[in-house]
Amino acid sequence: MVAKTEGKEAAEAPAEKAAPGAPAGAAPAGLDKKSLILALAVIILAPAGSWATAQFLILPRLRKQLSEPIPVAAAAEPSKEGSGGKEANPPTYEFSNVVVNLAGTMGTRYLKTSFIVTGVDGLKGMFDQNKARLTDITLNVLSSLTLADLEEPGSKNVLREKLVSAYNEALGRKVADQVYFSDFVVQ
Repeated sequence: MVAKTEGKEAAEAPAEKAAPGAPAGAAPAGLDKKSLILALAVIILAPAGSWATAQFLILPRLRKQLSEPIPVAAAAEPSKEGSGGKEANPPTYEFSNVVVNLAGTMGTRYLKTSFIVTGVDGLKGMFDQNKARLTDITLNVLSSLTLADLEEPGSKNVLREKLVSAYNEALGRKVADQVYFSDFVVQ
């Protein structure tokens, strides 16, 4: 008989711990209906609020900023010293598909390049008038390069300087400012 009495008391103990005055099968006191509704509202409304903020506030502002054109003055390079206030798009002359044999390769290796020369006003006219001479100068400078020269770090920058100085020397004054390569293939 003692065993039966102890079992009954053990079964009644959890019901007493749940909440005083609450039915034996009820949930713990911390989870009442108001708390449950509040928790569900937060779980549902937080993602919806985040989506609405992104959709109606953040994305329209980003689209507006991305669609605005970049001011030309901010996109242009700072002008070089002594250039006298260069315009945003300086005059250019294009050399396209120039192919030369590299020095020291016995004709087995070549360089194919295309580039644009930028400079002062009237550059295109001067280069058009002296096209044959400037093409010959270009071929001489490029064909004097060896494969080892082109493998050096900064070789394109050295080549740019050589071409600019050769053009300016041939024309008798500073006409060319910079060379920009658009194609540079060593085969």
